[in-house]
Amino acid sequence: MTDFLDKQSIKNHLLKISHSIDENPSAVIAGTITKISGMKLEATGITASMGTICKIVISETNTVNAEVIGFSDNTIYLMAIQDTYGIKQGTQVIPLPKAHIVKVGMTLLGRTLDAVGNPIDNKGLLDTEEYYSLIAKPINPLARKRIVDPLDVGIKSINALLTVGKGQRLGIFAGSGVGKSVLLGMMTRFTKADVVVVGLIGERGREVKEFIEENLGEAGLAKSVIIASPADTSPLSRVNGALHATAVAEYFRDKGFDVLLIIDSLTRYAHALREIALSAGELPATKGFTPSVFAKLAQLVERSGNGDHKQGSITAFYTVLVEGDDHNDPIADHARSILDGHIVLSRHLADAGHYPAIDIEKSISRVMPAVASQAQIQLANKFKSLYSAYNKNREIINVGMYHQGSDKIIDESIRLKDNMEKFLAQGMEESAEMEASLNQLSSLFA
Repeated sequence: MTDFLDKQSIKNHLLKISHSIDENPSAVIAGTITKISGMKLEATGITASMGTICKIVISETNTVNAEVIGFSDNTIYLMAIQDTYGIKQGTQVIPLPKAHIVKVGMTLLGRTLDAVGNPIDNKGLLDTEEYYSLIAKPINPLARKRIVDPLDVGIKSINALLTVGKGQRLGIFAGSGVGKSVLLGMMTRFTKADVVVVGLIGERGREVKEFIEENLGEAGLAKSVIIASPADTSPLSRVNGALHATAVAEYFRDKGFDVLLIIDSLTRYAHALREIALSAGELPATKGFTPSVFAKLAQLVERSGNGDHKQGSITAFYTVLVEGDDHNDPIADHARSILDGHIVLSRHLADAGHYPAIDIEKSISRVMPAVASQAQIQLANKFKSLYSAYNKNREIINVGMYHQGSDKIIDESIRLKDNMEKFLAQGMEESAEMEASLNQLSSLFA
């Protein structure tokens, strides 16, 4: 994937330019900042291609990196990766070699990094000399392995009724406060995966430490890599955070590992793309989102999945925030079309204290027929049929208007109602393996 990059020459070139800037900033050909408009910086005097990283020299000891996001005539448009405080008209801008690379390696396990790969966990520097590109070449779809093996995620409702396959990409659709973080924490701890890569993109800063300590735990962190780019970072940093997490997952997949990739959230990634595109002058299309946002969402999602027959797999879960519980907003609607299934979390269930608050009626795994037995599929369909029948007739049942014997399906749904709700509920510290989940489903109808 990274054969087109000469990693060592890039590293040496970066060090050489960095030293020359520190020793004599005027010795390097540089442009100047001419204008700052919101998040967009404009510079003249240099020529750079899209995506080029530039160093903005505020002083001898203070520099800021920025990325080229567009150009017009002799003007280059940039967006800073760090804070722009101190930049003024005439500040020097120096293009660096194309530096969309991040460190990878087995030493990343148990570490927490920022969007550009700097450790933020006070555990020292990364001891690795391997690099991967943030921007990967597309995988030939005919070279990918088919999804044929189930993946045990440790949650019985998903294992039995929404079976996930190794290499599948699913969305977790949820509003605020319905147990999304708890569900993700359970997945990271209980999923039978070799490596877990978590990208916390655009979320509240306090949630990073809470997720690591409360939801992940020491055992979960030992086999995980955390990429954190909270809401107070720049839009470019949030975008690179998602790309960084995906690149790390690709590295472990290429090594033959089965990887669980979690991006929380795909919506914040889309919002960051929108901010960058609007700053670069792209016209909005749907509710303020530009056309490039939807294209880049598909590009990100397509990077996960199975590799070739010599490689492992990336099973990915992307959280999608549904604002105002509207599941038809542009990002949610587009995400459903490019993912291999979706798990919907219900506010009604969460308000009733039912966790995980998975709405089985609205959720689907599109690869379940390929990874589950025919007997399991029949039991799952029967469960959903009875569960749906009870919910549709809940009101007339509760007020006593339904007469026993009027409908066999409703009669059976009433008889199994408590057992079905008990099956769907699971404690956050309780793990349910695949075999146990299927046995419980089977015994429910015995």
